[in-house]
Amino acid sequence: MTAIGNVSIRDTILQRGRSRERSRLLVFNHVVLLALTAFAVIPLVVVAFNSVKTNLEIGQNPLGPPVNVVVENFPNAWDKGNFATTMSNSIIYVVATIAAELVFGGLAAYALARKKPPGSDLLMLYFLVASTIPLWMYIVPLFVQINFLKVKIGVDARILLIMVYVATRAPLSIFLLRSYMIDLPTELEDAARVDGANELQVMTRIVFPLTKPGFLTVGLVVGLGVWNEFLLALTFIHDPNQYPVTTSFYKFVDRFDRDWALTSAGAIIIIFPVMVLFLSLQRQFIEGLAEGGVKL
Repeated sequence: MTAIGNVSIRDTILQRGRSRERSRLLVFNHVVLLALTAFAVIPLVVVAFNSVKTNLEIGQNPLGPPVNVVVENFPNAWDKGNFATTMSNSIIYVVATIAAELVFGGLAAYALARKKPPGSDLLMLYFLVASTIPLWMYIVPLFVQINFLKVKIGVDARILLIMVYVATRAPLSIFLLRSYMIDLPTELEDAARVDGANELQVMTRIVFPLTKPGFLTVGLVVGLGVWNEFLLALTFIHDPNQYPVTTSFYKFVDRFDRDWALTSAGAIIIIFPVMVLFLSLQRQFIEGLAEGGVKL
């Protein structure tokens, strides 16, 4: 009985020790998450505060809440930044790029995942490496090619910019979509083929619906990238009526000064649609990231 009692006491002590260790680990995790949340949220709060201040108040109190709320900054920023035109252009760029990426990227990913041509693994490695190459490394030859197509052949600058967006984001899109498709079981596809479905029907009715989280993830990643893109648009677009929304910040800069109140209000105008879209689709986005295993 004494031995059994000692074992029981020892087990109780070990369980309490594990419980304390789990509690300390949980507290540490919460502290880290709170720090990361503050790191992400505080700049947005500061921008939101400055968007309803005057420039004088921003100079006196750049980080604190506003004393007098100036709501007029938003309509003034909308008019001065020409957001009606630039936001419409950005919506066109985003929708066209996402559509092209999902169609062509989906077809390429299906071919690499199911047909497995020779060298497909090496090609996926190339896509992974290509998605990490900085844009500055090939901006000059890209500018020469785009300028040739625009001046010599007469292709519209907006179409060329969309083509560049699609090309620069294709490696990551194909890589992600292929990683989703390669994890799908092939039994449903084989059953559909036995029932008489052709390859197009198998792809569009079986594989693509099952890869919906992957398509949603790729669409969100590509859309956010195009919406926030600035360098390529400034390099290849020279007509102010074709500028995307990020170039509206130039409207708030004078020769020797910047209107920080209107700049902050313009930032809120640009961020707001993205935040609404992401918050409304965050569950599907997180599920898509969790389900997509990264495989070569």
